[in-house]
Amino acid sequence: MNLAPDRPPIKILQVVGRMNRGGAETWLMHVLRNIDRHIFQIDFLVSTTDACAYDDEIRALGGRVIPCTGPSNPLTYARKFQQVLQEYGPYDVVHSHIHHYNGYILRLAARAGVPIRVCHSHIDSTALEAKSSWLRRLYFGLMTRWIDRYATIGLGCSDVASANLFGQNWQNDPRWQKYYCSIDLTPFETKVDPKLVRADLNIPAAAFVIGHVGRFQEQKNHTFLVDIFAEVLKREPQAYLLLIGEGPLRAEIEQQVERAGVAERTLFTGSRPDVPNLMMGAMDAFVMPSLCEGLPLVGIEVQAAGLQTFLSEAITPEVCLVEPLVQQLSLSQPAAIWADEIVRTHRERAIDRHSALTTIQQSSFNIQVGIDRLMKVYRGDSPDQAIPNAVRDKALI
Repeated sequence: MNLAPDRPPIKILQVVGRMNRGGAETWLMHVLRNIDRHIFQIDFLVSTTDACAYDDEIRALGGRVIPCTGPSNPLTYARKFQQVLQEYGPYDVVHSHIHHYNGYILRLAARAGVPIRVCHSHIDSTALEAKSSWLRRLYFGLMTRWIDRYATIGLGCSDVASANLFGQNWQNDPRWQKYYCSIDLTPFETKVDPKLVRADLNIPAAAFVIGHVGRFQEQKNHTFLVDIFAEVLKREPQAYLLLIGEGPLRAEIEQQVERAGVAERTLFTGSRPDVPNLMMGAMDAFVMPSLCEGLPLVGIEVQAAGLQTFLSEAITPEVCLVEPLVQQLSLSQPAAIWADEIVRTHRERAIDRHSALTTIQQSSFNIQVGIDRLMKVYRGDSPDQAIPNAVRDKALI
């Protein structure tokens, strides 16, 4: 489909919580930076009035950050959502990233006449849902029914993330597509001086640095990560732990490292804009013992950086692109077993960084591959085939 140069841009509303540095949010910024912004106008609907990490860049790239607060009050939120569509729209696409709440968002979008309504599943939350109250599980059931009714297309970042929102038989419905969120690999093509990077962090040049990038929340399992590091330090006296990110459990983890006696070897950097440089210049290994994930893009990035990578078996093996670099371990194994494996392999060079980066560049995680597929969605096609009009309009009948 060729658009005339003077045709108005396709207007897309990305619905997120807030645009801080997280996996889905960072992917959306890769999209905004690389998509043709003459053809696609992308705005961001957020549920906060607080300033967030990416807000200024979004505006500099021609997007708008639009607050729509109070999602916990559905009636009030519905009124505000309608006002946003009237003031900033009309939108051709609403692309929602709020997991189960996507059902409500897309219901509102359907009633407002938005023709293309995208439900995006970025995580498999099955393990966390199992511990939820009966009322919460009732909510999950209602939202998945609304997703099925009101989404014109669904994108899942992995098989398990797709099944979580679209059902175990998701592959039987042409609306539901597996879509690997892609990344801009340009930062990993840059040469980095590890001595300078480590000096900036006050880490000795000869240290063995275990890294982690992720929000301090339950699913990331920082508690077990600290236990693993404490065991590594017993085996490798030059070990350091580098924790990048923010989140509600940070203070709790800071207390844990004090109790474990590893505080002097643990660095909390907060949110950082230079994560690729830290991966290539500061880290020797990456450890991610998550309880659940969709498909963590940081797992792709560390492989592009050539790092030995240790993931929990709760993470989909679809993330394992450079197989010599990646090991998956069971969360039922004690921290000592994880530590043994990390220490055993840390001096090995399984594959050179250039070869690892080339593998990622040739994969579906290359940003241009992802952009090409996403443009089809925003133009009214699925990544692999057109969406029948009858399906697109069924929620409006």
